[in-house]
Amino acid sequence: MTRLSASPSPHPNPLPVGEREPITGNHILPDVLRPSLRFVFCGTAAGKRSAQEGAYYAHPGNMFWRALFQAGLTPRLLAPQEFSLLPEFGIGLTDLAKRHIGNDDELPKDAFDVPGLLSKIERYAPAMLAFTSKHAARTVLGAHASYGLQDRAFGSTKVFVLPSPSGQARGHWDLTHWIALAAHAASTFEPQQ
Repeated sequence: MTRLSASPSPHPNPLPVGEREPITGNHILPDVLRPSLRFVFCGTAAGKRSAQEGAYYAHPGNMFWRALFQAGLTPRLLAPQEFSLLPEFGIGLTDLAKRHIGNDDELPKDAFDVPGLLSKIERYAPAMLAFTSKHAARTVLGAHASYGLQDRAFGSTKVFVLPSPSGQARGHWDLTHWIALAAHAASTFEPQQ
């Protein structure tokens, strides 16, 4: 297994490097990517709490970590600060807006780096790109997206759209789509070695 090195984190207490994409520029959170992951979860941008803590989906009201566990994608409930462990479970993380913080409506129109995301997906070829919001999916797909498995793929990488786990999107929250993602994975992907 090839380990990727990371540039120093802009955060005062950087996390262990694990399997991280090298940080370039002023990324708020490092990508957690390696070849042949089962999933890469992609959000729009780090929230304020995540940026402060230097960890993905760090706000206590965010359902991401609970959803991974409750859907059976991780064997235990992980804390946000343990995000660098996710490749052990075949999971990677990235965002569309690597250099911006905030809610979707607070981000500048040029914040989203779609070509950068697609380049990462081509390079690392995960089995599934799972968007953690419809906004992120629409931005990349260029069209309306319903929850669930999409008709579109990027090379061999299938695309799945999930409800946002953000506490601010609680009105749209539904764990059943996360469970459907896990069921699809169980019926499609070969076990991790």
